[in-house]
Amino acid sequence: MNRRGFTLLEVLIATAIAGIAVAGLLNGISTSGYNANRLVQRDRAALLARSKMDELLVDHHLARNVFIEGPFAPQISGGVPAGWRARVQPFEAAPGAGPGNWVLDRIELEIWWMDGPTRRSFSLEAYRRSIL
Repeated sequence: MNRRGFTLLEVLIATAIAGIAVAGLLNGISTSGYNANRLVQRDRAALLARSKMDELLVDHHLARNVFIEGPFAPQISGGVPAGWRARVQPFEAAPGAGPGNWVLDRIELEIWWMDGPTRRSFSLEAYRRSIL
């Protein structure tokens, strides 16, 4: 007699192979979701940093060599606790320069945000012309 079909052993092996493949795919999807979330957080932080750096670059009344800091509003930071810390330092001045002379300022800016219990951050720096 010629019987058609699969044996129980063949079905079990095919099921095991399919299970391993599905587990691998689910792991890949989970990792992709995690990486996408981290990318969104960093992208949002970069936009916040650029906005804050633009504000600092045009404000010539900031005290030099003093840290200034503040939080970002939850509406802006996507509901995630986030903030910034900055310092303006004279970077380069002409020899013998005094009040009323041009100087090159360096602005250091650190942006931080909370990723669950972990605090993440990155730093930016920019330069601007200013008057002593």
